[in-house]
Amino acid sequence: MATLTTAETGRFSRIAGIGGYRSELVVTNDDLVEPIDSSDEWIRQRTGIVTRHRAGADVGVLEMSEEAANEAIANAGLKPQDIGGIIIATVTFGTPTPSAAAALSARLGTGPVPAWDISAACAGYCYGIAQADALVRSGTMDNVLVIGAEKLSDFVDPTDRSISFLLGDGAGAVVVSASDTPGIGKSVWGSKGENWETIRMTNSFLDFKTDPEAPFPTLRQDGPSVFRWAVWEMAEVAKEALEAAGVTAEDLGAFVPHQANMRIIDELAKQLKLPESVAIAQDIADNGNTSAASIPLATERLLRENPDLHGTLALQIGFGAGLVYGAQVVVLP
Repeated sequence: MATLTTAETGRFSRIAGIGGYRSELVVTNDDLVEPIDSSDEWIRQRTGIVTRHRAGADVGVLEMSEEAANEAIANAGLKPQDIGGIIIATVTFGTPTPSAAAALSARLGTGPVPAWDISAACAGYCYGIAQADALVRSGTMDNVLVIGAEKLSDFVDPTDRSISFLLGDGAGAVVVSASDTPGIGKSVWGSKGENWETIRMTNSFLDFKTDPEAPFPTLRQDGPSVFRWAVWEMAEVAKEALEAAGVTAEDLGAFVPHQANMRIIDELAKQLKLPESVAIAQDIADNGNTSAASIPLATERLLRENPDLHGTLALQIGFGAGLVYGAQVVVLP
């Protein structure tokens, strides 16, 4: 296996354990098509989605994060008290402050560790990995818990044809730990703020508070613009991440893109010229688009169904509202 290229600090990081949470409630395309005057066939052809998981009223970002986190910590061979910091990537925690991560630290029993949330939409998990990698390599922390968790169903307008039928709920978590060898390549990340409104809320919460006519904010997107951006510009970001890690597509065991749309995933794989030996995560078919949770959930499933991928290299890339993006090559736990 190829060796990753990383900064020469004398200390490295790796993903030591992974966990996931999927709700038992499965929502089919047929459950959603009437309000948007659509069909199961239309949704499958445009997105590749057959079902998505959505959480019940009593399950939120915190509950899903706790389930995924406990599994990741256990799979890393650690205890909650070994965790030195908690990062949760989410845009759907109902309380802007205090953070979901702070509340989770108490639920897990980690003690008074630093804990904070990231608002970077579908790139949030990759942003979290970039931060955790830097914290571990700098010696600031030995073990960082990174979680992507979303309850997108709380912000769906069932009559919206632009994005509502794509979205699911879930949480994925990993522990990033100190390592003697490089396990996380250099992150390639950024934003394209001039396209800020391409994926957006219908209005702000302040509008909802002050204007009696304002609706509760829900999600929207300009689908064709997002598709073109994701396919053409994100392919270049993915190539940059490979180059930054000092590897090629032939060195990969897996490709784990944000589970936004099956057509986008297929086109990215084509542009990267991935060999047939590379496993491509396609969790979106059964789990929908779960924003920040999609990459860790897709990775967890890929490893569960393909144990031979443990220890191989994976290229992961997230992209979404902002427009923001992040990518890195990692050694799978």
